[in-house]
Amino acid sequence: MNQYNFIDLFSGAGGLAEGFRQGGFRSVFAVEIDPAAAETYRLNFGHEVFNGPIEQLQKVPVAGNVVIGGPPCQGFSPLGKMSPTERHPQMNQLWRHFMRVVRQVRPHAFVMENVPEILRSEEYPKIKRVAERLGFSITAGVLNAAAFHVPQNRRRAFIVGVRRGYGVPLLPTPSGKKVVVRDAIGDLPLKPSGDSWHIGRNPTKMSVLRYKCVPPGGNRFDLIRRRPDLAPRCWMKKRTGSTDVFGRLEWDKPALTIRTEFFKPEKGRYLHPEAHRPITHREAARLQTFPDSFRFSGSKIQVAKQIGNAVPPKLGQAVAEALARGLRPVRGNCLEG
Repeated sequence: MNQYNFIDLFSGAGGLAEGFRQGGFRSVFAVEIDPAAAETYRLNFGHEVFNGPIEQLQKVPVAGNVVIGGPPCQGFSPLGKMSPTERHPQMNQLWRHFMRVVRQVRPHAFVMENVPEILRSEEYPKIKRVAERLGFSITAGVLNAAAFHVPQNRRRAFIVGVRRGYGVPLLPTPSGKKVVVRDAIGDLPLKPSGDSWHIGRNPTKMSVLRYKCVPPGGNRFDLIRRRPDLAPRCWMKKRTGSTDVFGRLEWDKPALTIRTEFFKPEKGRYLHPEAHRPITHREAARLQTFPDSFRFSGSKIQVAKQIGNAVPPKLGQAVAEALARGLRPVRGNCLEG
């Protein structure tokens, strides 16, 4: 396949970029506001990252055939709507800076990633209208990562635009092969080694007793039923609600969505399928399909945020390969037209 160069906006640590790299594309420039995530991106892709608000980016210094990225989703996601801030309306508008770069760079194609709710938001028709005025044909849809070799149920929306005359926008079709938790982390030591981000917490004796009450596929309700004396008082008062909280993964099923606080069992289904502990950073990275060779920079909390916020690379690869199938070939590394 001829080489396509891409520019990555709101890049995070580079999950989507890693997927595009695995799909045969080459990263040439990125924009990321978080310093630790920007450094992780630099480590892995070896080029300049504009570390600052995209609003302050005046001009992209390189050419690219493709622009990719995921504008912050807090204003669209259900979690964001549960805790609104004054910044959410502003964040809803950051897609305009994504499209500003598209207008400036004039790529063959762009890929915008976000939460599924964006396709039902007031902003999506505006995004589509701006893209069409810039000469792009658009397709959009919601993809579940579990259908694309990712051991995790994680639904994300993708808006794909291809400039008219340069091909057609395509989204990938499910692979049909399901990958499960065992496939991703079954070979890692049950006891965290401390190497390569396979790091654990130091739970209290009380926490370990609580973990032992939760079977594979179970959750906080198993703790309440088995050992009510160990259950937090607030859980005893609330006998309904999320079935993910204090949940344990199962070896032979995909994980649920890996978020930024996967090291806290009280935040979701993050207990190891067998060991009495939450999953490690390495296990979370593998469930996201980051290769072990991918290097992370930052503190434990910063790296957890990078992992949880990322697009699973294998999902990104599927999107990249579908995009490549719909694109007209390029000459070398240069833009046509």
